[in-house]
Amino acid sequence: MVNRKELNPEASAQAAFGARLRMLREERGWTQDHLGALVGCSGRHISAIETGRKSPTRPFSIRADTALGMTGSTKSFEREWREIKHGNLLEGFPEYVGYEGRAVEIRLFEIGIIPGLLQTPEYAQVLADSDVQRGSITPDQAAERVSFLAERQAALARARPPMVLVVMDESCLRHAVGGREVMAAQLQRLAEIAARPNWVLQVAPFEIGERRPFNLPVNLLTLADRSVLAYAESQAQGHVDRETASVVPLLTAYHQLQAESMSQAASVAMINQLRKGTP
Repeated sequence: MVNRKELNPEASAQAAFGARLRMLREERGWTQDHLGALVGCSGRHISAIETGRKSPTRPFSIRADTALGMTGSTKSFEREWREIKHGNLLEGFPEYVGYEGRAVEIRLFEIGIIPGLLQTPEYAQVLADSDVQRGSITPDQAAERVSFLAERQAALARARPPMVLVVMDESCLRHAVGGREVMAAQLQRLAEIAARPNWVLQVAPFEIGERRPFNLPVNLLTLADRSVLAYAESQAQGHVDRETASVVPLLTAYHQLQAESMSQAASVAMINQLRKGTP
C-alpha cells in the first residue's frame, strides 16, 4: 500500500487509540473514506487520528463505537478517550465517572474529606494544590483534576437529575481544609445542597463507633435498568464492580449505615453549628 505509515501503539495512549482504530477498520475491509462517512468526517481526518496527528474527541469516539459495534463494551473508544483525557486520574475512575453520568441513584459514603460531588471549587483546589506540593501531580494535572470535578458536578444538573444520597463520617466536617474561610464556605455549600429535593445528606457521628459498617469510602450507582454497581479504590487503582454477589451486601450495609446515622435535619444542624464556630 502506497504511503502507508507504520504505527507504534507503544508510543503513547493517543498512538494506541489510532493503531486500534486502523486495525478494526482494516479487519472489516473498510477504507478511511468509508469509516469517515459513517462517523461524519473525512477520510483524511480518519488518517490523522490513526497516525496520531490529531487527537480524538469524545463525540468522535462515540460515533466510532457506533460504527464499529463497540458501544458500551469494556474496549469502547469512548472509554479509551476518557483514559487519554484523564490519564492522571486513578485507573478505573474514568470508567466509574462514565456510569455516574448516567446513574438514576448515587449513594456515597466518605471518611475524612468532603465527597467530591459536594466540594466547592476552593476546597477542591486546596486538595489538588496539596498533591502538587507533595510532588504527586503537576500543576497542570491539578488544574485538570479540579476542572474534571466541575464537569462531574455540572453533569448532575440534567433534565432528570439523579437521586443522590450521601453519608459523611463526622471526620469530613471536622477535618479542616484550606483554613477558616474555605471551610465556612464549604459547610455553607453542604447546607444548601441538603435543601435540594433530589439530595439526602446525613452525618455518621463518631458515637456510632463499631456500628459503622464501612472503614473505606463507598460509591454505589443505580442505573436506569435498576442494576447496581460499586466503585472502590486502593492506593494504586480504582475498580468498578458489577457482580451481584459482592454489590448487594454493600447496598445492604449502606442501608444499615443510614439507619445508624443522624437524620438530615440533625446533620444540617451540626453543619451549621460548625460553620458558626460553635461546638
